[in-house]
Amino acid sequence: MKKQTPSSVLLLLFVFLTALTTAAQNRSQSTVTGTVIEASTNTPLEYASIYAQNESNSSIVSGAMTDAKGNFSFDVPDGNYYIKIDFLGFKTLELKHIAVNGNTNIGTHKVQDDTQMLEEVTVIAERSTVDIKLDKKIYNVGQDMIVKGGTAADVLDNVPSVVVDSEGTISLRGNENVKVLIDGKPTGLANNIQEAMRILPAESIDRVEVITNPSARYEAEGGAGIINIILRKGKAQGINGSITGTIGDPRNYELNTMFNVRGEKYNFFTSLGYRDSKSEGYNLNDNRYLDPATGEPTQRIYEYKDNNRERQGYNGTFGLEWNLTPSITWTNTVTARRNTGSNPNRVSYDYFDASNAFLYNRYRNEEKKSTRNNLDYTTTFEKKFDKEGHVLTIEGSISQDKDNENATIDDINDFLNQTSFERTFNKEKEKSGLAKLDYTLPIGEHGNFEAGYLGTFKDNSTDFNLQRLQNSHWNTDTRLSNSLEYKETIHALYAQYGNRITSQLSFMVGLRWEDSSIDVNQLASQSYNKKKYNDFFPSAFLNYELNESTSTSISYSRRVNRPRGFFLNPFSNYTSNINFFQGNPDLDPAKTHAIDLGFMKRWTGFTLNASAYYNKTEDTFQFVRRIAGETEDGTPISVSSPINLATEHRYGLDITLNYSPFKWWRLNGNFNFYRTETRGDYTFTHLDGTLETQNFDQNAYAWFTRVSSKITLPYKIDWQLNGMYRAPYNTAQGKVLGNLSGNIALSKDILKDKGTITFNISDIFNSRKREQDLVLPQSLSHSEMQWRGRQINLSFTYRFNQPKIDKKNMKPGGPEGAAGGDMEGMEML
Repeated sequence: MKKQTPSSVLLLLFVFLTALTTAAQNRSQSTVTGTVIEASTNTPLEYASIYAQNESNSSIVSGAMTDAKGNFSFDVPDGNYYIKIDFLGFKTLELKHIAVNGNTNIGTHKVQDDTQMLEEVTVIAERSTVDIKLDKKIYNVGQDMIVKGGTAADVLDNVPSVVVDSEGTISLRGNENVKVLIDGKPTGLANNIQEAMRILPAESIDRVEVITNPSARYEAEGGAGIINIILRKGKAQGINGSITGTIGDPRNYELNTMFNVRGEKYNFFTSLGYRDSKSEGYNLNDNRYLDPATGEPTQRIYEYKDNNRERQGYNGTFGLEWNLTPSITWTNTVTARRNTGSNPNRVSYDYFDASNAFLYNRYRNEEKKSTRNNLDYTTTFEKKFDKEGHVLTIEGSISQDKDNENATIDDINDFLNQTSFERTFNKEKEKSGLAKLDYTLPIGEHGNFEAGYLGTFKDNSTDFNLQRLQNSHWNTDTRLSNSLEYKETIHALYAQYGNRITSQLSFMVGLRWEDSSIDVNQLASQSYNKKKYNDFFPSAFLNYELNESTSTSISYSRRVNRPRGFFLNPFSNYTSNINFFQGNPDLDPAKTHAIDLGFMKRWTGFTLNASAYYNKTEDTFQFVRRIAGETEDGTPISVSSPINLATEHRYGLDITLNYSPFKWWRLNGNFNFYRTETRGDYTFTHLDGTLETQNFDQNAYAWFTRVSSKITLPYKIDWQLNGMYRAPYNTAQGKVLGNLSGNIALSKDILKDKGTITFNISDIFNSRKREQDLVLPQSLSHSEMQWRGRQINLSFTYRFNQPKIDKKNMKPGGPEGAAGGDMEGMEML
């Protein structure tokens, strides 16, 4: 059942006042009637807003809202009108040149979901935490108490089928080759998406849309699929907004505001945020080194690092939507972000001999300071033609990102009785642009043709410099310093067509062509690498509706994953000088063939979505670790790098469900099981100069599950509990251990539902971390990484002119019926 929105309340008030005014006039009155249904499901759309505008001056004359059957009725003086059908989460439908001369029935009209994704739905704050569609899942941030006071990384880690590990790496269905978009566009922070998700506040996010097999309309990047983060934008009529404050332990002070003014011609929306936080974590590496000839242990080094980070950040978004005419809209949005931080890290090394007897200590203290500034501008023109669904959209955006990170390091060696001093300078700049055109043309009763162009342009430079203090002079280490230029230009054209074959069977086929030109230049070594290629990316979808509540589908798409950022940069971090990550500028794109077989079934109070999938990826990325050298005191240096490792086959089953056993209790869960078959060899050079080839052929099983429970307690207190378990799985060189974690939250509405207090604890048991065992020819190692420990937050939200809808007082009649439709939570589509 569709939930009533704040704009609907304002509309009812307006209609009432308008009725009083028009009743005093002597003009002839006629009744306008009709019906509104959802295009994707052919079900009635309740609480949609209908209003009539005078054709001569665009002034609103009258209006109404649809009932549970999608019907509406209102009175207007005889004349000519534009009639608009509006509901948050759906495209506004405009009916032009409606002549009213006597009672008029304008018929049944379908409204489309307000996204550019196949049969997508948009989630508003009053809707469920998780909405399920046949081909995707939509996670509504506004309903999740767990992420209050958190970041985008916390949000994504609560999305079905998505996992964010302790290092910030995002995976979809266990596959890290995922494309993350913000408002349907690549973010200017794309080169370090992990850091981007850590600085984007959760309060600025409206919803997250997950497409596991995108159509040709979307850029081909992302072998596992697309995650689209939709930021909040005010849409309600009049003046309204909200303010949210958060305090937490460890230190977490956050303030976020949203403000919106919407009139007849203009809609101004803005959001402002400030965050001051401190997070505490750790890294652990327990390395046992072996003699390559005998396999006997030679020494052991136990490395422990305090991973402390302090951050202060500001962000602001300002947007203006201008209705130039009833059919043309021009929207401009500017977003600015500034973040500063300090990382006081202390690394300790305990050295042991071959018999595991303690030898000596070494300490490495690092003081790191960082600043990041980001500026984005987007402009969008949308032209709606006379025919319903006939739309032309033109969009352009530019973005600039600057990141400076400097560190001072002192290394204290008890064995050598000496202290060394180092410092690093890491500067990164990126300019990016986007040009986009999308054209949609309905054909016949159910057909739809789409075509468009997308151009993306990136220019990135990274300069890493390592210096050592020697004889009172700072000298640059040319072996580990590097300047990298990355330039990328991609032009894409696409076309797709969909239609119904029968009343139950529908299809969509598409083809995308992308031309890529990429330059990767290492200036220090004067190594230049240019890659230019073009390729076709087809997609096909077939959907069969067995009945109104049961659907099946099969889909195919071809995808690509391009390496960027730290994947390519040969060196960018020197916190530890014996265990570090090194990028690979010679990486090639990975190509994926994806097949998905879906099934969805809806019962009263219960929705089940199951997908069986198969991915074949050529030149797949694989992280490998090797011994790359020794320090001055003979300590082995371990380096992790990505390589193209031949071919990977992935078979999986993904199940998501929503269930309301009682009116006061809602559950949603997700289970993903997959098998990977990896085929490939890795050749590397030993310290003695000999070559060795390691076979990485492997078959592995993995699974993870997530369950969320939301209960309404007495006194209208909401209680939410989340739990996630990721089972252990094998890698090419070892094993990742299993992990269990949980979150809890309580929420209470106050001040006549204008305010909400939320208390949450993230990672209740302080157990969320990544543990891994590696087996190399020259070493055995166990590592642990915890990016952030347990976090406790208390938040307060106040809404003005934006009342929260009381679901318990809403009339019945929606599809949920008695299975919980009268409480907040997940809505069955």
